[in-house]
Amino acid sequence: MDSPNQPLASPDGPIGSPEMPVGAPDGTGGSPQLPVASADLPPAAPNRRIVTTLGSDVIGSVQSLMGTVVIAVFVITFIVQAFQIPSQSMENTLLVGDYLLVNKLCYGGHGLGDHLMPYQKIARGDIIVFHYPVDPTQHFVKRVIGVPGDHLRMVSKRVLINGKPIDEPYVRFLEPPNSRDPSSMFRDNFPRVDIPALGLEGKWWLEMRKLVEDGQLIVPEGHYFVMGDNRDDSQDSRYWGFVPRENIIGRPLLIYWSVQDWDQSATMSLTGRLYHIAYAVTHIFQITRWNRTLRLIH
Repeated sequence: MDSPNQPLASPDGPIGSPEMPVGAPDGTGGSPQLPVASADLPPAAPNRRIVTTLGSDVIGSVQSLMGTVVIAVFVITFIVQAFQIPSQSMENTLLVGDYLLVNKLCYGGHGLGDHLMPYQKIARGDIIVFHYPVDPTQHFVKRVIGVPGDHLRMVSKRVLINGKPIDEPYVRFLEPPNSRDPSSMFRDNFPRVDIPALGLEGKWWLEMRKLVEDGQLIVPEGHYFVMGDNRDDSQDSRYWGFVPRENIIGRPLLIYWSVQDWDQSATMSLTGRLYHIAYAVTHIFQITRWNRTLRLIH
């Protein structure tokens, strides 16, 4: 039977029995040594390497994701942004269901950099996206017709700038000029200070009267007069006034996707939106206007 006073092996090293004489088994006087089997102690280094590798992968993935998010936010904030056309006011240049990429850098900002960088000036004929002056939370897209200093007038739907008619091949008319209907008279022969029109903003009606000279509307500094290409079906500067320079977001670059308006009766409920998304995903090839997708905007 083993003696209860037999020495035990520990991870800290051999332990000698206090009751055994000091001396090696061969009598040389050294302390007795008990071998410790290395297989009894699990190696810690491999586990630490696994944990370190896993941690490094997670940190690297998070850093990559955050970098992507930062780049996306920067691009959307300063360079390009996506918009959708919701109305018919720019037909046939832009249709309901067109999805646009808008260049937010082309006109610059409002600082010193505008004088150092080769930014474009907002010119007559440019299509622009801007914050709606009446409700800045909404985004509108129209074409610039009058720039600061212009004297603008419309006679029987024909636009005259500084007394000269301008060429507008992009304009679409739905009906001939109507000289009897007051709303049509205001729309087709602008500016009119004698008759208001349906949908006219009261504040603009009062302001406009102060800016008309010799039957022409004078565009003030820092403001732009815009109209839709679908001239007979567009709520534009004729009805709510000028677009301030600071409201302008940028200029559309291209139609990156165009989809048919396949369901006019869709509701804005969660169920209706989910149905729309599911239908679009399962019928993407049928509802896409391929002849308009990736088309540059002029």
